[in-house]
Amino acid sequence: MTEKRRKRVIIMGAAGRDFHNFNVFFRDNPEYEVVAFTATQIPNIEGRIYPPELAGKLYPNGIPIYPEDQLEELIEKYDVDIVVFAYSDVSHEHVMHQASRAHSRGADFRLLGPKSTMLKAKKPVIAVGAVRTGAGKSPTSRKLARILRERGYKVAVVRHPMPYGDLRKQIAQKFETLEDLDKYECTFEEREEYEPHIKAGNVVFAGVDYGKILEMIESDPTIDVILRDGGNNDFPFYKPDYFIVVADPLRPGHEMKYHPGETNARMADAVIISKVNSAPLENIIQVEHNIERMNPKAKIVEAALVITLENPEDKKYIEGKRVVCIEDGPTVTHGEMGYGAAYIAAKKFGAAEIVDPRPYAVGEIKATFEKYTHLKHVIPNMGYSKKQIEDLKETLKRIPADTVIIGTPIDLRRIIKEEEIGKKMVRVIYELQEIGKPDLNDLVDEFLERVGLPKKKERNFIVLLGPSLTDRSMLSRINEEEMCTVILP
Repeated sequence: MTEKRRKRVIIMGAAGRDFHNFNVFFRDNPEYEVVAFTATQIPNIEGRIYPPELAGKLYPNGIPIYPEDQLEELIEKYDVDIVVFAYSDVSHEHVMHQASRAHSRGADFRLLGPKSTMLKAKKPVIAVGAVRTGAGKSPTSRKLARILRERGYKVAVVRHPMPYGDLRKQIAQKFETLEDLDKYECTFEEREEYEPHIKAGNVVFAGVDYGKILEMIESDPTIDVILRDGGNNDFPFYKPDYFIVVADPLRPGHEMKYHPGETNARMADAVIISKVNSAPLENIIQVEHNIERMNPKAKIVEAALVITLENPEDKKYIEGKRVVCIEDGPTVTHGEMGYGAAYIAAKKFGAAEIVDPRPYAVGEIKATFEKYTHLKHVIPNMGYSKKQIEDLKETLKRIPADTVIIGTPIDLRRIIKEEEIGKKMVRVIYELQEIGKPDLNDLVDEFLERVGLPKKKERNFIVLLGPSLTDRSMLSRINEEEMCTVILP
């Protein structure tokens, strides 16, 4: 009797959802043979091997990763039965174009949903997602983490995967200090997401294998809550007890037209309509109407994204000056926004001219402008490789401007120095500010009640009356970790 042939699978991805879907659904599944991944959206992530250490016993040689434009050729080469689509922040039309490519070569086309891919945690999970990248997830997550800390809860922030380097070194990562960003050779995109959390005092977990990451978190008895800080507009890898989704009124209608953002909107317990301070009223009304029609049970929160300068005195470097604006990469590339916080700050603080960077772009920055033709007034913060960082430095050096406005969540001045480009660099920060009720505190109350936790965690008090203290440093650390309150004599 001949052995039954395993169904052959290609997973289309972008070094995130694709790896997760493989790990939780395909890795040890004897019915399927994943013959290849394809890669898109992120530069230079193809040409690697998904290593045996991650692929498991069924794949002793690992799994090759190819460029997505080779899909048809790969289906025929490997006699593929099923193509699984596994990346985010793309239009519904784009998804169906990929389905047509698969069908044209005879393969089935699948999307794996939450039941097949969400892991169940033992600790309570509150998750943040969005209908598009750049909607305002990060400031929402940061504020949620702060509220939970103020309530006495220790939070583990779990970020969406961004494993763009050596996958063997990125299986399960923990970031506690800024030095950890250098230790793991993080790209600009990783730094944009991890750095603000670290500076706020949060511990960040990320990597490739979110089962192993969950084991790390659940083995730590001091962690009370998992905060899932999503990437792009993907739905969570961990089953949320409460799901908050951010919608963007600067892109009205996108909450119904992009994958899997519409899934998020329909799943949400609450939807935050952000940027109400900069969006036209009719856009806000349209988004609210669409959400109410898709998910009438969801609470709706209106919020502003308040943009300020990290150092208020830096206004003098913008007012009346020629400036160049650097924005969060994914937001203005595949997120399709033409501008971001830096551009808004340039307008707000009276820049004399926002210099068009395109004529001065070199190397991979020039190639990025050629790929994303909607970009005219800003530079996407591209730093996925040393080559891109050097090309970004050279581009900034060539631009005839007085000041670089940094609109990304990271302090780019830690990597690119003012003396290297001959320009002053100033940084923009932006925070979420809810308008009226309900607000994030109300959503946290509802989450804590749902998972059976008190609105404010009780803390144990230790009163030391003796004159002899042999380990004040340990007591201070315990106090800082909010495990208890220490009163020293």
